[in-house]
Amino acid sequence: LSKQSLAQFSPEEQQQIDSMNLIIENPSSHDTAAASAYVGLSELLAMQSLDTVIYLCEIVEDISNKALPKTNNKTEKLSLQKSLAGALNNIGYVYNVQGQIEKGLDYYHKSLKIQEEIGDKKGMAISLNNIGVVYKNQGQIENCLDYYHKSLKIKEEIGDKQGIATSLNNIGVVYKNQGQIENCLDYYHKSLKVYEEMGYKKGISYSLNNIGVVYNNQGQIENCLEYYHKSLKIREEIGDKQGIATCLNNIGTVHKVQGQSKKAQEYLYKSLAISKEVVFPEMIKDASGNLYPIEEQLGNYKEAYSLYQLYIEMRDSINNEETYKASIQQNAKYEYEKQATADSIVNAEAEKVHLANLEAEKAMGDKQKTEIAAHKKQNYYLFVGLGLVALFGLFMFNRFKVTQKQKGIIEDQKQEVESQKVTVEKTLQELESTHEQLEESHKEITDSINYAERIQRSFLATKETLDEHLKDYFVFFKPKEAVSGDFYWAAQLNDNNFAFTVADSTGHGVPGAIMSLLNITSLEKSIETEVEPHNILNKTREIIVNRLKKDGSEHGGKDGMDCNLMVLNQDKSVLSFASANNTIVIIRQGEILEFKGDKMPVGKHDRDIESFTLHSVQLQKGDVIYALTDGFPDQFGGPKGKKYMIKNLKNKFLQIAEMPMSEQEAALEKEFSTWKEDNEQIDDVCIIGVRV
Repeated sequence: LSKQSLAQFSPEEQQQIDSMNLIIENPSSHDTAAASAYVGLSELLAMQSLDTVIYLCEIVEDISNKALPKTNNKTEKLSLQKSLAGALNNIGYVYNVQGQIEKGLDYYHKSLKIQEEIGDKKGMAISLNNIGVVYKNQGQIENCLDYYHKSLKIKEEIGDKQGIATSLNNIGVVYKNQGQIENCLDYYHKSLKVYEEMGYKKGISYSLNNIGVVYNNQGQIENCLEYYHKSLKIREEIGDKQGIATCLNNIGTVHKVQGQSKKAQEYLYKSLAISKEVVFPEMIKDASGNLYPIEEQLGNYKEAYSLYQLYIEMRDSINNEETYKASIQQNAKYEYEKQATADSIVNAEAEKVHLANLEAEKAMGDKQKTEIAAHKKQNYYLFVGLGLVALFGLFMFNRFKVTQKQKGIIEDQKQEVESQKVTVEKTLQELESTHEQLEESHKEITDSINYAERIQRSFLATKETLDEHLKDYFVFFKPKEAVSGDFYWAAQLNDNNFAFTVADSTGHGVPGAIMSLLNITSLEKSIETEVEPHNILNKTREIIVNRLKKDGSEHGGKDGMDCNLMVLNQDKSVLSFASANNTIVIIRQGEILEFKGDKMPVGKHDRDIESFTLHSVQLQKGDVIYALTDGFPDQFGGPKGKKYMIKNLKNKFLQIAEMPMSEQEAALEKEFSTWKEDNEQIDDVCIIGVRV
């Protein structure tokens, strides 16, 4: 997939797509990794191109159907089955969106069957929920609730709290649509309670808003506004701009209906401004549609006309997209009906001919019929007799040919056996010799890699250095192979402050390890003259670029590293740092502070004449600093083979921050192993945690 075709994606989504494409395009990628990457890619593209989703998922079907019969490895088999179930589920989703309900249900049930066979309870819960959604859209409420409750039961068994909250909310929506308000509010409040137990603010805000909508429909304005404002407050806290725009529009609409024009304008204009900022067409339409009658009523005709034009523009834009989808479905229906009509015409003509023949046969006299029947009978016996004679002759001739052929085959096989006996003896001798050579080569390669690993470790920060300067810390270092492109390094600077780094060199394995040695030696050279983090990275980049100019390529190599270069002053009251593409997270009193690096590497780049940014943070006692590479958040795994993602890792840091540092390292090791499960580790992993 080209960069141009994916220009509409966010940088994080684009990075995920690039990672998956690397796996897919790599000839050495295992079937399990490729299948998982295709499924992940199909889910990212679901909102962009439904045809592409079908195409990618059919590739997964092909890979799985070919690989499953060949593998005896339980881990590989399970991974392939999970990917296949995910692909079938995604195909079902596409067919449902396109209105091909029976096909969609068929694929959902196929996915569910595989998940039941392999005991993938989370996958089963998702499929059951999806089937419930289809029945809901068809108005089959009894079936819908049956599948929703089955999904909920499994989520409760596996302790999937977010899934439980989602299912409770879905059941509440069904009761709302049925007008069963008491049941609806009961399930909405149950969903809210689960989200509150989790501390999941986005879910809390969503549930609060839903409850507000119910109270609004019931005319309970005071309760309605209370829940809308609670939802708005949380969405403002977490920076959910689409959610903020929705809440503001909801509150403004209530005030508009109440005849409170000024209050309505205040909230609706805020909603409109945020919706324009984040390009949220549905809410731009709703806010402008609510505002223009108010402005018209107040005599602000110019403003009213402008808002009305915006409303029409957004409405038509949304309708055009929906019309396009509908036209595809209508065209498919037309083609089907046209073919059905053509088939019915052909069948009608055939029926006419058949009836004419029956009439002609009926018109024959009985005598003529009798003569024809007798004549047919005589011919029948004659042909049967001749046929039997011919068959007997053919049988005898065939037996003679078979006997002759078998005799020749036996002679040929005898000679072939003698020849093969000599060949086998010779091949066994050659294999024995080759086996000895392979064992020797394998030993040499293994010894070389082990030696390289010892050399690389000698360049990493020593335990003695880290113990002396950091005291309370951990290093979670998990290379993909024996040697690594990720590294951690530390040194005391000329001003007696302490610098430490977590870095990700270009590549992994042996090439990455070689690059890491170049990066470390360049850092060591830089700190001979520099003490500020941004200047150290600037100098390091200059050294790396100059060294790689000698690689023989036209413009010099573009390798280097992403890294965090952090400096603690002597009393550890201030953290200064500069970052290249990497993130630093600080957990302070139960809150997450995130600092993102400059969007450029320490190496040759379009912006390599720009200085890295110097950051400085006043530390507080108890702060925990986490510096990391992208290996952990980019790891594929979990029940759907997706990336772990940085937001989940930040939440994990928040959960473990109060634990002793050694226990934090163990918790991260367990989390990574559980998430990765049977999937291949795709990159080196390195995280340093430091408690102030």
